[in-house]
Amino acid sequence: MYHLGHALFPGAKLLEYRRAIRMTSQQLLPDSLVTTNWLADNLNHPDLRIVDIRGYVKTEDIGGGQQQATYVGAPAEYDEGHIPGALYVDWTRDIVDGEAEVSAQIAPPEVFAEAMEVRGIGNETAVVVADHTGGHFATRLWWALNYHGHDQVAILDGGYKKWTAEGRPLEQARPSPKRREFTPKIHPEMRVEAEDVRAAIGQLGTQIVDARDAETYAGRVYRGSRRGHIPGALSVPAKSLYKEDGTWLDVNELAGRFSEAGIQADSRIVSYCNGGVTATAVLFALYRIGHRHFANYDGSWNEWGERPELPVDVNPE
Repeated sequence: MYHLGHALFPGAKLLEYRRAIRMTSQQLLPDSLVTTNWLADNLNHPDLRIVDIRGYVKTEDIGGGQQQATYVGAPAEYDEGHIPGALYVDWTRDIVDGEAEVSAQIAPPEVFAEAMEVRGIGNETAVVVADHTGGHFATRLWWALNYHGHDQVAILDGGYKKWTAEGRPLEQARPSPKRREFTPKIHPEMRVEAEDVRAAIGQLGTQIVDARDAETYAGRVYRGSRRGHIPGALSVPAKSLYKEDGTWLDVNELAGRFSEAGIQADSRIVSYCNGGVTATAVLFALYRIGHRHFANYDGSWNEWGERPELPVDVNPE
């Protein structure tokens, strides 16, 4: 069991987590989550790149609880004003596999590496990622970089909205960074396929987590052809991991959320959502509390819901 002041997390694991943070103090990033104050103090550091990854999932109700979703970036908002030095990444185009049958799949290594290199992100570059609130678009790139072997990446807590709410500077100019070499080193354990998930259903030592909202989990709302959730999946809505202002809950609160959901400290966690993006917020929150044994089901409901041979559970009451 975990312990962070109440129900979950072994004290030894927490000490190990804090020790790991101290061990990386010689590196530029102080933690996996950085404040607007820290970023303001380090804006001009030559080994830091800021990535603006603002975007949206726009939904339209088409009847009977069914929704149609459109994935869009926000490049026009970036051009109107962004954090000084920030480079834009369109989450729907720049880091996805354009050849994949399922939408929003992570780009293959050579495509991902090119997207990083042209933005001046190299093997030794520290990266701070900001979306509108420091939420799941930012964690998508956090996960993608870690999946490709680049762990010097942090999320801006509160994101662009917090930065602007504090009256901090913006610019409209697009930076032209010097290209740097990015060498992917894939961590295959951080991403799973549909057959891996099916095999994990009911498997001792593995827990499946649904990051979608409670209405979608229950099947009252759905996208695609089928409603419901993967059998045995625990519901941990990504939005329950943030505060109303878009900043993250502290580690004690995050541990409490996972404890309440029934997640065990020694379990391997497989997270999914509709498109493998919101799921990464759950993974980031697990990382924040020191849990490292997890994976993203990248196909998520975009794939699972369209394959009738894959089982679903529905509990709309």
